[in-house]
This record gives sequence, C-alpha cells and structure tokens, in this order.
Amino acid sequence: MTTAGPLPSWTDGPTRAAITDFVTRVTTEGGVDYVPSAERVAVFDNDGTLWCEKPMPVELGFILKRFAEQAEADPSLRTRQPWKAARERDDHWLGEVITKHYHGDDSDVTVLMGGIVQAFAGMSVSEYEAAAREFLDGAQHPTLGRRLKEATYLPMVELLRFLEANGFVTYIASGGDRDFMRPVTHDIYGIPAERVIGSSTGLRYQDDETGGTLVYEAAMDVFDDGPMKPVRIWSRVGRKPILAGGNSNGDIPMLQYAGGSGRPGLRLLVLHDDREREFDYTAGAEKSLDIAAAQGWTVVSMKDDWSRVFADAP
Repeated sequence: MTTAGPLPSWTDGPTRAAITDFVTRVTTEGGVDYVPSAERVAVFDNDGTLWCEKPMPVELGFILKRFAEQAEADPSLRTRQPWKAARERDDHWLGEVITKHYHGDDSDVTVLMGGIVQAFAGMSVSEYEAAAREFLDGAQHPTLGRRLKEATYLPMVELLRFLEANGFVTYIASGGDRDFMRPVTHDIYGIPAERVIGSSTGLRYQDDETGGTLVYEAAMDVFDDGPMKPVRIWSRVGRKPILAGGNSNGDIPMLQYAGGSGRPGLRLLVLHDDREREFDYTAGAEKSLDIAAAQGWTVVSMKDDWSRVFADAP
C-alpha cells in the first residue's frame, strides 16, 4: 500500500512524521528552526542504508572477482587471504570481515584492505570505472532475484528526492570505495559523482599522449568510516550536515555530527528487521541502536515503516 503525497513508499506513522515535520521546520522562514537552503546538507551512508549489504557488501563481489582472477593466474596466492576466500567462495569469512570491524576487531579488514590495494595497483581510474560499471550492470544478487544495482531501497530514493525538492543538497558518505560507487550513483540515486565521499586508494599522475591520467598505487589513502566520516564530510563539503542517515556502528560519529550547536538535526538509523523482503540482522549495529534509544534518534524499521523495499518485483 502506497501513501499519498511525499514519501509514497513510507507508511504513515511516527517515522514518516518525524521526517516530514523536520523538513517543514527547517524550511519555514521565520520559524525557530529555519535553516537557509544553502546550509541544508544531508549525508547518507551507502551500504545497508541506500542499498542492500547482505550477504556481503556489493563492492566485495567486484573485488572478489578480481581476487579470483589473480589467484588463478598466480598459484602462490591460493593459500593466502583474501585470495583464498575469493577462490573458495568463502562468503562466511568475507561477511565476518565487516561485522568484526564494527565490533572493533580490524585484524581481517586490514588483511582485506592489503589485498585490495594490491589487486588494483597500476590500473587507471578510467579502466577501474569501466570495470565497476560493467560489474554493476550485470551482476545478480545471490538471493533477491535482481541485479545488484537494483537492490536499492526505493523509500530512501524517495527521501533523497523529497529533500532535494525542499532545498537540501544530498551527499553519500560511505566506507565503500568512492570510485566504485561514482559510476552509478547518478543513475540509481540522482547523486552526481562529485557528491560521493568514500574510502579511496592512493593515486598518482602519469603523463601520456592524452594529456595524462591517474593510476592507483598499492597503498590506501583513506578508510572513510567511524570518526573519519565527519572529517571527510567537512573537508569535502565545508558545511556541517543537519540530516544524516546510516545503519551501523561505523556511522555513529556521522550521525552524532548532524545538527548540534543550536541547530536542528535529524538522525536516521535504518534497522534491518524484514526477513521476508530483505534481511533481518543487527550484527554490527548493536551500539548504534543503543545510542539511538538513549539519544532519541529516529529508527527506520524496514518492516514497519516501508510499504515497499525495492522499486519493482524481481
């Protein structure tokens, strides 16, 4: 059942009302919470907030393909992580990497990051972009019966449009790789590449007959998660957001950063509690849920607050 007016895939209730009431308050000139349009900045995590992140983040599928190709070409990699997990399709090891990170254990994420920077070292940004786009255009989600880039949450896309219609500028601030997301964010979210903030690998300029290109180095630049998210938001945007949306412990600093200092702020925490239409889990989000309850953040229940999860049937 759809709802009339803005946010048609959001059910009537406290969550939808919290969003629409907040937007009304910050856009009503003369009101105590009025915020000029130039200062209406909204930031959103990507994995698990704007699109599905289970059974593993979308980007991992792309990376695993690269790892598997390398392991086939170089037998010495087959007993080393993360190439071993990629070749053996060990989804459990890969899925636990992120969960352990959100619980404060970075032992495996360090191994994964080390593999990633080696996997794409020497590749140009245009080659990487083409490979990412090709992957996202064709790869299928393993259980949802749709392409990966169609595993996008329709209610969140509606929220982006609603905010933009009310003078907000929307950004993605994700722990995922910036250059993996950029080729498709405009197509699926309406967010252009220049408004995508994410993790990044080191780059170097390489002169050539075309006027030069950028190639990836075998070194990490920034892992955009946890406390780094507010740092990166400020460095890229130059403004403090008044609205933030996330779904995990890694989003806590970004959510806390929204509003404050006499400014209104809305903090949205997406709860994955819909086993029938998507997934049901809280692993990696336990601390954020506790803080949401203690500080009055708005928890978005997939099961109760969304009449539809995806744009169409598989």
